[in-house]
Amino acid sequence: MRDRSLDIAVTGVCARLPGPEDLDAWFAAVCRGEALTTRLDPAQLLAAGVTPSVSQAPDYVPVRGLIADIDRFDAERFGMSTREAQLTDPQHRLMLEATWSALEDAGRSPLADHLRTAVFASSSPSRYAAQMLRRPDLAPDVVERIEVGTGRDFMATRIAYRLGLTGPALAVSTACSSSLVAVHLAIQALTNGDCDQAVVVAASLGWPAAGHRYSSGGIMSKDGLCRPFDADATGVVGGSGVLAVVLRRLADVGEEIALHGVLLGSAVNNDGAAKAGFSAPAARGQADAIRSALASADVRATSLGYLETHGTGTRVGDSIEWSAATDVLSEAGVPDGQVAVGASKANIGHLDAAAGLAGLVKATLVLRHGRIPPVANFRSLNPLLGTTASPLDVPTQARPWSGPEPRRAGVSSFGIGGTNAHVVVEQPPPVRPRARRSGDDRLSVIIQSSGRPEALEHDAERLARHLEHSDDVLADVAFTLRVGRAPQTERLALVARSAAEAARQLRSGRGVARGRSRSGATRPLIFLFPGQGSQRPAMATTFQRSLPGFADHLEQCLHHFDATLADQVRAALTDQHFPDDRIRATALAQPCLFAIEYAATRALAGFGLRPDALAGHSVGEVTAACVAGMLDLKQAAGLIARRGRSMQDCPPGSMLAVRCSTAEARELIEASGGGVELAAANGPREQVLSGTDLAVDEVERRLGRLTGRRLRTSHAFHSRLMEPAVNDLLAYAGDEWGDEVEIPFLSCVDGVLVERGSRRRLDMFARSARGTVRFGDGLAAIARTFPDAIAVEIGPGRALSGLATAAGIECVPLTGAAHEDDDAPARAVAALWAQGMPVDLAALAPPGRRVHLPGSTFAGSPRHVAPEAELTVETAAPQTEQHEVVGHPAARTPAEEVRAAWTEFLGIPSPRPRDDFTAQGGDSLTLIRLARRLEKVLPVTIELADLVEAQTLEDQITLVERLLDRRRRGDDS
Repeated sequence: MRDRSLDIAVTGVCARLPGPEDLDAWFAAVCRGEALTTRLDPAQLLAAGVTPSVSQAPDYVPVRGLIADIDRFDAERFGMSTREAQLTDPQHRLMLEATWSALEDAGRSPLADHLRTAVFASSSPSRYAAQMLRRPDLAPDVVERIEVGTGRDFMATRIAYRLGLTGPALAVSTACSSSLVAVHLAIQALTNGDCDQAVVVAASLGWPAAGHRYSSGGIMSKDGLCRPFDADATGVVGGSGVLAVVLRRLADVGEEIALHGVLLGSAVNNDGAAKAGFSAPAARGQADAIRSALASADVRATSLGYLETHGTGTRVGDSIEWSAATDVLSEAGVPDGQVAVGASKANIGHLDAAAGLAGLVKATLVLRHGRIPPVANFRSLNPLLGTTASPLDVPTQARPWSGPEPRRAGVSSFGIGGTNAHVVVEQPPPVRPRARRSGDDRLSVIIQSSGRPEALEHDAERLARHLEHSDDVLADVAFTLRVGRAPQTERLALVARSAAEAARQLRSGRGVARGRSRSGATRPLIFLFPGQGSQRPAMATTFQRSLPGFADHLEQCLHHFDATLADQVRAALTDQHFPDDRIRATALAQPCLFAIEYAATRALAGFGLRPDALAGHSVGEVTAACVAGMLDLKQAAGLIARRGRSMQDCPPGSMLAVRCSTAEARELIEASGGGVELAAANGPREQVLSGTDLAVDEVERRLGRLTGRRLRTSHAFHSRLMEPAVNDLLAYAGDEWGDEVEIPFLSCVDGVLVERGSRRRLDMFARSARGTVRFGDGLAAIARTFPDAIAVEIGPGRALSGLATAAGIECVPLTGAAHEDDDAPARAVAALWAQGMPVDLAALAPPGRRVHLPGSTFAGSPRHVAPEAELTVETAAPQTEQHEVVGHPAARTPAEEVRAAWTEFLGIPSPRPRDDFTAQGGDSLTLIRLARRLEKVLPVTIELADLVEAQTLEDQITLVERLLDRRRRGDDS
């Protein structure tokens, strides 16, 4: 039995290659034998900087494997300013995006993963830096930034820095074999325990990306087709692409996620001096690399059924590679024709430093799908490969796997200079289907986020499509999105019980909460607790079904009531057939409301939702005082039970909500002869009158143009009819004081917030039973004290949500408009996450299996090309002064100088006055450069500390103008 303890799992993949964007669609094109390179027309060549004198030459071949949008980059996602992005090699920028995508594919958050993650990065030579450095007028600090932004020494460390990855970060450069050598080093780092996870990332873009000139005897193709192992092979064509794979120790992964493949072993060596020349390949070195990799993998060569070759399509190079592989396989006893060869360069061109990784990704697709593609462009075998039989076979059409099982392949990559790399790969182990359990249709929260709204909509569409065609368990999807994505500013969230339901919501938008996370501090959170009138039978069932932890906290609360009352409350809250008239009784309604509000608040705390202030309406004030820490649960339960009984024993009466001003309410009160009183002032046009049934009937007849609504109460609360209850509650409270307040809460009688750290006598609850509820004043005070707050109405109904909205406070009710909406509380929690609140969604997306999901869309714009690197050709207009990095027209004002400096160092074409320097990607080093730049063009000396305090553009302009004014006044004196 082979020891698998050193095997390495491929958990995540990102590949942007010539051809279809989707990797499975790309592999389908490869299986059709398609050449995915592009023949460029004259306009494309001119845009790439190729002059007509070159492109029209007989030896020019206008073919290359291209990928789209190499000038685009989502700089904001990585905390980079536009200017920093412009001065960074496009290969390095896209490697950042590829690393992000591969980690997402592996179900790991790119920014908040606990695994020690290493980075091994490779890129190809690029003329991007050379294009910029042609400018003779570049300032020294700009030259330094170009060197850092384009130097291959910094590509791996930049990724580690921008994503917060703490494992080794190494740049690997061995010419064409770079990325497969990087895979070998990553395997060693994982085996040695240097990291828990490794990302191998590589790019080859070329700048500009165009065709090539053919030279007889050279390695570049004459006709624009790469024909590996073919009699008509004339060489390779260039290709562009960026790839990343995520690797982990197989033993650590288990069944956490379905794998792309398993790496069994690898080897790297060098030909040394045993070859015709420095750039010539050597059969012995290549053969030794394959042998060593098989020994490292501890597998026999006879177990291989596929070999992804280096396959450049050069007559001599192909023959040496064929000979080396044939020797190794033949001496091991591999039957003739057993090992099918593949050559990705025939499809996409030569990706140079990324070629080995492209071959590895293709091999994993072959093994995973069990399908062998043909070698594109192949017609007949190169006679230089020899006439003797070989274990190798060149497939001319796609065919199913017919080799040994489990499916295994070798991947070769050889670099100019003689560094050879070989990796042995095995098909991924089958994923045992999850046994369907009753809990698999439980409520799940699905979240997505992006940096821009249009990118978020694209992500939602892709996820909907995936859910419609996938058999993933929705709970696994929810878990992956929670732990395997980095939350960004633009957000959406929904709750569903099946993948089909989630897809329908994503497509229709119904039930989907959308919001935006604010930069900087989290928005203040306010809890609102409704009063009597909102109660109904079985009102707790909604919370029980979709708010984890609610049921336990409810029982904890009921424990503090006497047994008879606890049984009544439990029945009223959970029995759909509980009589409506019984729950309207004050002695039962108030304990019911308190219990449900308290239990829901404690359940929300399990999501990490802790309020900054509390406001309870009438009976809700007791809940607020309890949550605020003034009353412990036992005190609050005793008080609410006594309050309900005392008020129940008062004379009956009625309450009428009237949409009117306080002045109009006073007129109604005077017209009633004092028969009614102002029970609650809930807002500018939200008043509640209270009195005897007859008096309220009379007021209702006199409303005229005003509208009124009878409340579901049995008594005239907050009126003189409550005097017996007031006396009883005063006696109950005695001289006791509450504990120190921990969270500010609204005093309904005063309409003000009881401050944190203060204490109040318990007789305040006796006074509040009689006095007018100043809830409108309280909401206004909250809006002033906590600007930009978001409120949550905790309880049945949505009455307070409307009042809060009218007061300018955004509100999310925990219950839906329809009583039977059992998912409303979970949907409210999801909506709070969408609004950027610090919600821990673990209870609604508990641990499960990570699954491969569509990744985030990068929302880059095409402005991320440095003006210095813009291509010029002989027909183009000469470069104008707007491309100058350092220029000082005499007519510039100080404000224009500051704006120009922002444009230069942050890459913002038109900065706005309130733009923040740090938020736009500036750092301390950039700030120093900004100061020196301004000192160079203006007669000022700028202290860095002053510039740090002046963070916005307008503040910096004001600072500079003040310094200039001070200097002028000093000169005048």
